[in-house]
Amino acid sequence: MYTEAIFHRPINQFAYGYDKETIHLQLQTEKQDIEKVTLIYGDPYHFENGNWEYYQKEMRKTGTDSQYDYWQITIKPEYRRLRYGFCCEDTEGDMLIITERGYFKKIPQDIGDFFCFPYLHEADIFQAPEWVKDTVWYQIFPERFANGDSSLNPEGTLPWGSEKPTSTNFFGGDFQGVINHLDYLVELGVNGIYFTPIFKAYSNHKYDTIDYFEIDPQFGDKKTFRKLVEECHKREIKVMLDAVFNHSGYYFEPFQDVLRNQENSSYKDWFHLWDFPVMPKGYPNYDAFGFVASMPKLNTTNPETKKYLLDVARYWIEEFDIDGWRLDVANEVDHAFWRDFRKVVKEAKPSAYILGEIWHDSMKWLQGDQFDAVMNYPFTNGAVEFFAANNMNSQTFADTITKVLHMYPKNVNEVAFNLLDSHDTPRTLTLANENKERIRLLYLFQFSFIGSPCIYYGDEIGLSGGGDPECRKCMEWDQAKQDLTLFEFVKTLLQMRKEIPAFGNRSDFKFLKVEKNVIAYQKKNKEGNLIFILNNSNEKQTMVVSALENKKVKEMFTGQDIIFSNKAELHLDQFGYRCYQILE
Repeated sequence: MYTEAIFHRPINQFAYGYDKETIHLQLQTEKQDIEKVTLIYGDPYHFENGNWEYYQKEMRKTGTDSQYDYWQITIKPEYRRLRYGFCCEDTEGDMLIITERGYFKKIPQDIGDFFCFPYLHEADIFQAPEWVKDTVWYQIFPERFANGDSSLNPEGTLPWGSEKPTSTNFFGGDFQGVINHLDYLVELGVNGIYFTPIFKAYSNHKYDTIDYFEIDPQFGDKKTFRKLVEECHKREIKVMLDAVFNHSGYYFEPFQDVLRNQENSSYKDWFHLWDFPVMPKGYPNYDAFGFVASMPKLNTTNPETKKYLLDVARYWIEEFDIDGWRLDVANEVDHAFWRDFRKVVKEAKPSAYILGEIWHDSMKWLQGDQFDAVMNYPFTNGAVEFFAANNMNSQTFADTITKVLHMYPKNVNEVAFNLLDSHDTPRTLTLANENKERIRLLYLFQFSFIGSPCIYYGDEIGLSGGGDPECRKCMEWDQAKQDLTLFEFVKTLLQMRKEIPAFGNRSDFKFLKVEKNVIAYQKKNKEGNLIFILNNSNEKQTMVVSALENKKVKEMFTGQDIIFSNKAELHLDQFGYRCYQILE
């Protein structure tokens, strides 16, 4: 037994309150080393005749990656308190008790030896808005979605889609253009819009804010924005805005005051200035976004700066009823600021969604006191590299996704923002070398996974593009140039996610089998049991799926009823896919 690989700590994804009655526990062991894990648990104050009264319950193996097996269990302690340990049995029949104080051959009698979950406080439970679990997002880069009011066009605006996008050109996208196409989004089936920045700024991307309290005039005014939010809400579409609180733009008035008055500026503590004079060209002598001189980093520990930004957060919720904030470069802002940000936002609107842009392991932001979710780039990287870019084999993909599922608590995974591409990345169709069969598999996996998925505008009709700025091209509104077949496929997936029990977010995910670029996985809850098989290769493949043996099923894409024999052998065409609903 490889004891050095056995790991548990009573924090984070290993021990947490899922709801006010339920505790989830997780244990990590060496891959294929442990045959069985049994939880030993009880109330710390429950003694009979001087002996601690405990119970035993077998844990489930919920996943395996290249290094570890993961075991999980759900417990509902009668008095919200828990002491517990683990009994591990290996493949050779040896048994070991795992406790906080080490390893034992027999169950110890001292209650102090065991792991402790002192009390299940409802206030300590990670709680994100419930509506997010059933939301499919659509990301809009406002300058490139639709031009609905040409009178707002900035000087030098180009005809729609007439040239390739650059970092400096404008095509006149605006709020009225979005309003004009809301019914298109309803038809597709999305019910959330994430807007990249809409506030007054110099650039076409608007991440260099000039005034956080004003709409950029090329998009419209506050009256039009209020109408946009109202029209979205009429269609049961949520609205999330992008907040750039890590840095401002060059023309942000406090920074301009610093440039004018230097060390005498009353705003000098709003930024991280190294010395004077402040030199905003070339390599800056102050902290910035990267080393971009036009984006000076804000000092969020300065009380005046902090109050200004928190007032911004409250203002757009209270005045316009937005439903969430996406937070740009969130990992470079101090945690104390985000804790206060959460208090302000949740006071203004308890159901608001707080999403951080973080590209790596984000557990320290996801403990209930800061964000509701992060942009799930570990998921993105695995899904895109396997299905679209085709530079990852199926076993590595399964390992990657299994790690994603076990790196956070379940209630965190259920609201994770699962994107495939964005304004910061190449479009998936380009990464797939224009192979739309791969893209269909990618979408099928994304929409049948756990979390809150997001579509980048235009992907659903076959928009392509490399890295920034090519990924920011104008939306194609000429139906003759749209891939309507792809649109209908995405629309079908969104309907299935909404209508079929177990297809979407409220079910458990588990890989069943992985081989030859074919993956089989299960989505299961009390209402349904689905088995997916995806052939991510340009050759016909055969896979035997034991979970389908002697089962009556319905194939959900064709509606065909099938009864499998005692050998469920499946033959899939190149890039073929199946979704079987277990009937009996």
